[in-house]
Amino acid sequence: MNFVRWTPFSEVGLLQNQMNRLFETALQGRSGDSTNGTTAWIPAADIYESENELLVTLDLPGIDPKMVDVRVENNVLTIRGERKLDGKQNTENFHRVERSYGPFGRAFTLSTAVDAEKIHATYKAGVLSIALPKAETAKPKRIQIAATAM
Repeated sequence: MNFVRWTPFSEVGLLQNQMNRLFETALQGRSGDSTNGTTAWIPAADIYESENELLVTLDLPGIDPKMVDVRVENNVLTIRGERKLDGKQNTENFHRVERSYGPFGRAFTLSTAVDAEKIHATYKAGVLSIALPKAETAKPKRIQIAATAM
């Protein structure tokens, strides 16, 4: 018999993310025309911090990267864009529309200062990755202690 350690708070992070997305949607308001399947939506995001950079990834499947606007201003990363419903399809013939279409926007206050000149973004397989190198002033510095004779 294998024992598995029970961690009661392991799913609290997931619950917090879902609640944040719920409140962001409610506070943002539902814009767009729901009759044609377009509404505001919020793509899922991950933020990872290493010693030298912050890395933000967003799930943006089916979106032309040219239609995505990424900006950093006043230590806030803002990503905006839109997923359009293919205009060639007659929306009256849909049996079900479960994917979200329409404009989206995410804004993240950055936890540390970044070097805006070195930020770069890539888009591969429906995932937008934004690398934000930390500014030299934000990087941790090791202080050498000088030994003195007593």
